[in-house]
Amino acid sequence: MSNVFPGRFDEKVALLTGAGSGIGRACAIRLGAEGARLYLHDINADGLSETANIVSEAGGTVTTRVGDVTSRAECFATVEAAVATYGKLDVLANVAGIAGGFHFTEMPEENYRRMFAVNVDGPFFLCQAAIPQLLKTGGNIVNIASNAGLMGMAYQVAYTMTKGAVVQLTRSLAMEYAKTNLRVNAVAPGGIVTNLTHGFTMPSDIEYDLMAPYIGHRGQGEPEDIADLVSLLAAPTSTNIHGAIFSSDRGLTAS
Repeated sequence: MSNVFPGRFDEKVALLTGAGSGIGRACAIRLGAEGARLYLHDINADGLSETANIVSEAGGTVTTRVGDVTSRAECFATVEAAVATYGKLDVLANVAGIAGGFHFTEMPEENYRRMFAVNVDGPFFLCQAAIPQLLKTGGNIVNIASNAGLMGMAYQVAYTMTKGAVVQLTRSLAMEYAKTNLRVNAVAPGGIVTNLTHGFTMPSDIEYDLMAPYIGHRGQGEPEDIADLVSLLAAPTSTNIHGAIFSSDRGLTAS
């Protein structure tokens, strides 16, 4: 593992959602290697267990909870359990998310509601639950947004709406808590090689030239690329970074 800073998160407690795979797993491994005590959450019990095993075998401290971030009660219970386990909370990383492509007029309501519940409701309620704890520790929040929250995308209207909401959640919380010691930032990845992108579906009859502006020229990144930034933003030394949306998209949104 490259670019690891041992001891960066010593005595810090981090709660990460979506930790069962992909970006969430990479962030858990990275923060664990840098000394954080981890409270990991995912709806996928098997994936979560695998992540926990990787972290613990590397010498990290980890506790897991299986649940669905679309439930407000689950979000509050998760934060409460994390604090009960470790005595405090220093970092909240909202990583859990889902995606999918649809012709706009044909997207089923069920898919629309689920996408907003996971991508928007989850981060919103977890922030509500965590902020009182983070204010006690001078902690911080790192949200995973997307290049989709910064640009228009054909066939992904709902997904771009949810990630735009995460961007505005980040910026607005940063303003509301500007006079406190709480920091709130976000990472906006481009395409990353994860289960989410492997399982991403699009209608069979789309016009691919409409997608050309957001395919990019440098291929997809790796989950570890995002873990690098999450570690930087969440680090206790990054006191000057607040209200920022960090793109990590291989130049996708540069133009």
